[in-house]
Amino acid sequence: MKQLFLLFFFTLSLQAQFQINGIVKNTNSNEVLPFATITTDNGNYSITDVDGKFSITSSTPISFFYVSYIGYTKTKINIQKNTTFYNVSLTQATANLNEVVINTENAALAIIKKTIALKDNNNPQKRLKSFEFKTYNKLIVSANPDSISGQIDSIIVRRTKKGVYYKIDSTNYKFKTTVDKRHLFQTEKVSQYQFGNNKLKETILGTKMAGLKQPLYEILTFNLQSFSIYDPKYELFETKYNSPIADNSIKEYNYKLLDTVAIAGRDSYMIYFKNKKKSKDKGLEGILYIDQNSFAVSKAIMRIRGLLDISANHDFEYFPEENIWFPIHKNFQIIKGKNDDDIKIFGGTIQFDGDVEQDLSVRKKQPSDYIYLRSESRNFDIKNNKSIQIPNPYYAVEIDKNALNKEESFWETYRKDSIDIRTQKTYSDIDSIAVRKKIANRVQLGKKIINGYLPIGFFDMDLRKIFSYNNYEGFRLGLGGVTNEKLSKDFRIEGYYAYGTKDGMFKGSLGAAAKVDKQANSWLGISYTDDLREIASTSFSIEKKPFKIYDPRPINISTFYNYLSWKGYYETKQILKTESIWELSHTEIEPKFNYTFLQNDKLYTSYVMTTAMVSLQWSPFSDFMQTPTGRIEIEKRFPKFTFQYTQSLGRLWDNDFDFSKFDFKTEYERKYLSGQKTSLLLQAGYALGDVPLTHLYNTSPNNITKGTIIERITFGGKNSFETMFFNEFFSNRYALFQFKHAFNRVTLFKKIKPSLVIVSRMAWGDLDHPEQHLGLGFKTLEKGFFESGIELNQIFNGLGLTTFFRYGPNQLPKLEDNIAVKLSYVLNLGF
Repeated sequence: MKQLFLLFFFTLSLQAQFQINGIVKNTNSNEVLPFATITTDNGNYSITDVDGKFSITSSTPISFFYVSYIGYTKTKINIQKNTTFYNVSLTQATANLNEVVINTENAALAIIKKTIALKDNNNPQKRLKSFEFKTYNKLIVSANPDSISGQIDSIIVRRTKKGVYYKIDSTNYKFKTTVDKRHLFQTEKVSQYQFGNNKLKETILGTKMAGLKQPLYEILTFNLQSFSIYDPKYELFETKYNSPIADNSIKEYNYKLLDTVAIAGRDSYMIYFKNKKKSKDKGLEGILYIDQNSFAVSKAIMRIRGLLDISANHDFEYFPEENIWFPIHKNFQIIKGKNDDDIKIFGGTIQFDGDVEQDLSVRKKQPSDYIYLRSESRNFDIKNNKSIQIPNPYYAVEIDKNALNKEESFWETYRKDSIDIRTQKTYSDIDSIAVRKKIANRVQLGKKIINGYLPIGFFDMDLRKIFSYNNYEGFRLGLGGVTNEKLSKDFRIEGYYAYGTKDGMFKGSLGAAAKVDKQANSWLGISYTDDLREIASTSFSIEKKPFKIYDPRPINISTFYNYLSWKGYYETKQILKTESIWELSHTEIEPKFNYTFLQNDKLYTSYVMTTAMVSLQWSPFSDFMQTPTGRIEIEKRFPKFTFQYTQSLGRLWDNDFDFSKFDFKTEYERKYLSGQKTSLLLQAGYALGDVPLTHLYNTSPNNITKGTIIERITFGGKNSFETMFFNEFFSNRYALFQFKHAFNRVTLFKKIKPSLVIVSRMAWGDLDHPEQHLGLGFKTLEKGFFESGIELNQIFNGLGLTTFFRYGPNQLPKLEDNIAVKLSYVLNLGF
């Protein structure tokens, strides 16, 4: 949509310029031709975008232009008076399109090999000691009103006794009239980039977002495309692809030398590349312009076509003093591809109606068919190899404290194009709508509900505490939450109170904390808790558990212990790329099942633990942003690591046992644009010393001891062993591994589209001195435990069905006892 975007600005330009616009199509099929080359008689050139459209602006008159495309006959178009838009049709050539082979190696491959060999010499982040520049970026979500005129209106015809009744589909009509006046969304920002000591940092100097006085920081830093074309993995819309100039790229891509063009007075090879895949997901393709002398990239066009059509352009400027091409401009856009499944982007969903097999060319057009997202960035004030000081270099992005309150004069200084009426109208209309409909409040409400809280005045009610069920307490009803920033930004009070209908007991917690470091978001607090916890369960204090309306696994848990605890804690993000909690606690523990711990010939049915604990989560590959309200993880990368160490404190404060516990977890996750996801989990723990059963490890079982498969049907957990019975195994040292792969949703019927997930889990463990634990019969895991299964999630209204099979050394004699059938439930909150 590059031509459409440029039209918005050039139509209001007062400069004396000559401009031609157009679209290039296949003569026979009428399909648009992306990446066709447009060359004018006065030396200007352009490339058609993903819609086959182009725009060329020149300060001198244009008499004619050539249009060429891979495998098509080159065409000359003469400029017609009073004509600015040209429909160009190209005829496919009948010549063999196979690459020309010269000495077993085609010309394009020779050029690419030379480019790969010299890429470190041409990469600014390798070649230059330092650089800095400013960038103006604008992101819009919109639709071109000219494209939808006469197509989006839907006429409803109904015959009555009085005649024929006509009615325009109001939804489609409102959409057309809206995008005719303004964009659907837009945001602008001005940033300063600094590079030194192999670190690149962005400082946001100013930002504004339509409808929001405080912008959504996640959108400001959303990684639409890679900063550098030389990265081994080129990132496009949060999906990484092997770069066409990576060391091993020749194995993955086909290349074709198309032409030579002049860029900034220097000749460049024009090379088309395409992934060798022949699957539905065709991977990355595009065009590289390679400087004929330095073999540096002087321009690049990247594209993927599939569920979404995504394209990204990179433009460079040649700096003769450094003999290097430096990035000066990039743009990115998304439009709908050949697909009708729902696609989630920016946390929302684009609805694509119809069946997958349906011919999209004849499907009735919906408003979402015309929506596009476009981001454009221009770099200026470029300074290379200068002495620079980068403040807080450990943050990838930092927002200046005055960035949110810039006057209009600031934006007029940095905008490179005059702002048009449609853009002005977007800000005024959306700001007005935002005030009237309290958009900012609704956004904050949505963000808090996603995290499990409902704001009520100065109090955020914890939705997790309202209702739950387990086999010991029965229905657990409660109320809890934490004070929010309306009461104080530097002090909070939190707690909850609950009642179990089966055990007839009240439980609760009350705590308070004060912020001691705003930049590191550090809090110092105390709390008192009287509650229940599952025996031998593993809990990492630093982990933020995802919000669920209901967690199904505890339904069948019967063995709990009561803990009455006083705790002092310090939570902070002071250490680079970590979050940590440091605790000192005194806890009185009483098992709520038949259990006695034998230690040094003394029997314990209840006991006291005084411990110090540190829980730390480390995200070494993630990028973080420092905002006026704290630090945010803006680029979540895997693997992530969680560590926890607990140490008893001798005989301090009536402590009964001496022990140490080491807990570790690492997670890896890879998401694909198609919606598929692969995730790996490795978790381990080691308890040394005198540790009662309540604080050992059970590896998260989730199967009940009933006679038949049907009787054992319950709800499945997220990372639990579905065929392992409760209290079947205990360990003081263990390790578990889990593999999951979620495929695309499969359409069985119009409203039945289950998500297929394959899962394998395995665990090993051992227990020292099992004779110390009296009252429960159990086994140990030194031989290992193995299960695999298939999940069919979201079959109908969020409900799904899963099946797991237990095998290996701990397989049970009866076949049916090794099979577990579970229900699953996924609730999409829709935010």
